[in-house]
Amino acid sequence: MDREKTAPRPVMIDPRRNLRVAGYALGGTLFMLGMSFAAVPLYDLFCRVTGYGGTTQVAVKAPDRMTERLFTIRMDANVAPGLGWLFEPEMPTVSVKGGEVRTVSYTIRNATDRTVTGIASYNVSPDQAGAWFNKIACFCFNEITLHPGESRTEEVVFFVDPEISKEKNLDFLQTITLSYTFFPAKNATKPIADASSAIPPAR
Repeated sequence: MDREKTAPRPVMIDPRRNLRVAGYALGGTLFMLGMSFAAVPLYDLFCRVTGYGGTTQVAVKAPDRMTERLFTIRMDANVAPGLGWLFEPEMPTVSVKGGEVRTVSYTIRNATDRTVTGIASYNVSPDQAGAWFNKIACFCFNEITLHPGESRTEEVVFFVDPEISKEKNLDFLQTITLSYTFFPAKNATKPIADASSAIPPAR
């Protein structure tokens, strides 16, 4: 006996459902776009709070106590290729107690025959030290412009949080490296002195 063949049921299109799906897709796209813009500041905040990746902390005042625990701070100074600067600390290492505020000077000199603008980034190592290394003042992330042969001195003011002594898993930590690297500033504006060459002399 032949089975009766039935015609396929017509597909019903629900405009309201399509609008909901489109709305969900648009909302998801906007959410992902917003998160992509927020990712950098959120990551930066995460690093500053946790010290992840050797990101140091920023303090507004010195601690109110010191400990007898000594730390050796190694001052590491680097210059990215193409900048043409000489960059060095006044001393390669310093010894500080927990909670002791210390100031270290760096000398920067432009060894090229052109005006150059640089900017410094930093981190500390080992990474675990980032959450306990506090800077009160430093020259990092400030654009610095030097003319040919010009030199200048910059300072970093820092301390190691005395509370680190309560972290028994960090008892091994005796040496901390503070590392700076100068890079050419990407958005450096052309010096005003150089811009004058584009203005024709008055007659």
